Amino acid sequence: MYKTTLKINGMMCSMCEAHINDAIRKNFEVKKVSSSHKKGITEIISQQQIPRDQLIQIIAQTGYELGDINTETYHKKGLFGR
Repeated sequence: MYKTTLKINGMMCSMCEAHINDAIRKNFEVKKVSSSHKKGITEIISQQQIPRDQLIQIIAQTGYELGDINTETYHKKGLFGR
């Protein structure tokens, strides 16, 4: 699994977070997506790596400005995630 962190400029409220999350869910097969307007980031957990060029295109369509994209392997943590 992969964790992709997007730096997004322009999110001002929870509706902005929902707009980004919905756009990602509609265009990519993801396990989890969450955004924080306070931190200015969106985190995506997915089974497959998401192509950078497609992420850039989808975020541009929402009207927000995409900064850095960081992808790393993800290992579920917790009591049952060993």
